[in-house]
Amino acid sequence: MSVENKRRVIFRCQGIALALCLSLLACTPAIADGKLRVCADPDNLPFSNRKQQGFENQIALLLAKDMKATLSYTWMKQRQNFFRQTLGARRCDVVIGVPTNFDRVLTTKPYYRSSYVFITRRHQNLDIKSYDDPVLQDLKIGIHAIGNDGANSPPAVILGRHGLAKNIIGFSMWGESAVKNPQALIVAAVAEAKIDAAIVWGPIGGYFAKKYAADLAVSLAPADSEMTIMPFEYDISMGVRKDEAEFAERLEKSIGQNRHKIEKILSTYHIPVIKPDSNVLTNPINGGLIEPSSNNR
Repeated sequence: MSVENKRRVIFRCQGIALALCLSLLACTPAIADGKLRVCADPDNLPFSNRKQQGFENQIALLLAKDMKATLSYTWMKQRQNFFRQTLGARRCDVVIGVPTNFDRVLTTKPYYRSSYVFITRRHQNLDIKSYDDPVLQDLKIGIHAIGNDGANSPPAVILGRHGLAKNIIGFSMWGESAVKNPQALIVAAVAEAKIDAAIVWGPIGGYFAKKYAADLAVSLAPADSEMTIMPFEYDISMGVRKDEAEFAERLEKSIGQNRHKIEKILSTYHIPVIKPDSNVLTNPINGGLIEPSSNNR
């Protein structure tokens, strides 16, 4: 074989190799086998469960259909090491709900924004605008304990800062393995007058308060204007591995194309959503609007 012919063969092989590499890059691991592999908690309504009854399950199904992929799950309790043992171990490829810019993953553009909310009994007629409101001094206030020390959530920090630590009644976010929907217990406790109020993450409050719509009120929990590092509102995105920017872009495209359907799913599950264009919180129970506190922006 002449030198010229050898060069042609080499260039041809290099071209084939380059084309193959580009093809592999175009088909990210998440879709290369025709599957959208989701990492999710098996008992975490309203977000997800093994029966796929959560709103994140419905959104994942919607995106899978749009991307012409088969939906599959890796189930694991969303506790310590969840991301390392799921995304990090490449057992699955996307977490449907994470805070935007969460540092352990690459996040898509946000697809909804929510806030912590107050759950109270309607007949109390409470209108709490500040944690210095004297009425709070006499209330038993439920919050979810989500860390080993039971006091690392934004509501716990701010209640403590305003001298209300003695009023806090802690509820486990996870509960015993035999307890179904442990996140609902705090809302039931308000309805049953075991506590006077609860401050919970909006999707949990909106979803579980619907059962008691005649008796419970859901309102925006104000943030503390002097605690800007402890916001009560958060944008929510989807999270993928940091080296999979192209997959994140595909998800973003699908989210954009299905935005109205996603909004309908959130509404169906009574998720309180802060509309960026209207600066209001959709009422998860009655469909009305709740003006957010100016301290919360």
